[in-house]
Amino acid sequence: MLGADLLPLAQAARWDVTAATRAELDVTDPLACHDAVAGHDLVINLAAWTAVDDAESLEREAFAVNATGAANLARAASAAGASMLQVSTDYVFAGDATTPYAEDASTGPRSAYGRTKLAGEWAVRALCPSSWIVRTAWLYGAGGPSFVRTVARLAGERDQLSVVDDQRGQPTWTRDLADGLARLIDAQAPYGIYHATASGETTWFALARALFEELGLDPARIQPTTAEAYQRPAPRPAYSVLGHDAWTAAGLAPLRDWREALAEAVPQVVTASTAP
Repeated sequence: MLGADLLPLAQAARWDVTAATRAELDVTDPLACHDAVAGHDLVINLAAWTAVDDAESLEREAFAVNATGAANLARAASAAGASMLQVSTDYVFAGDATTPYAEDASTGPRSAYGRTKLAGEWAVRALCPSSWIVRTAWLYGAGGPSFVRTVARLAGERDQLSVVDDQRGQPTWTRDLADGLARLIDAQAPYGIYHATASGETTWFALARALFEELGLDPARIQPTTAEAYQRPAPRPAYSVLGHDAWTAAGLAPLRDWREALAEAVPQVVTASTAP
């Protein structure tokens, strides 16, 4: 989903890009990573095990991709004299804060997914010091499944929807994130940890209502519920709002407000088949 938006930006900027699919590069194979990275100046790792619930019972498999895979790419980047950009997640935090998490806030993942992604961060920082760790959250885009696309589809199937209203975060359009990553790289910002999420904050419930408004539907069809009433194998962070001080320190503007982005994104993210 993110790669589908980043690749056109990179090509428009006339970067000489090698885009490898999962079928073309197995990040759990260290020799394959070494060979694939050789001759490149930058590695952007968008490979990840993102099946959050499945990771609870398959943590070893998730670790192989999110931690070992990241380590393999970082080691290969270092050997090639390349820098690296590793995309990470809000799940590295406990999710119990009440103010935005700073880039240097203490981590404390409560899920297998979060643990494996945090291990990937450690590996990249240790093996490739010339690296950016970019944490993001609540992604949606045209190139893959997401909450936004799911709600839009369900709008045509159900009269009413119940959506969690006690989890807060920053819905982030992958196109905006891709633009932010490109700006970070082009500016040669200092290596370190960055948070790349939309500005502002909301709940899943409020996001769903905003989406209905953009689709010309009655937002009253969305009813609030609690995370406790919607149990899933992996615990979700109750508070996923990330601070953006590192962007300001690097002289870069953070991503725009989530509501503004949603208004522009909906016609492109939501297909015609989901329209009323």
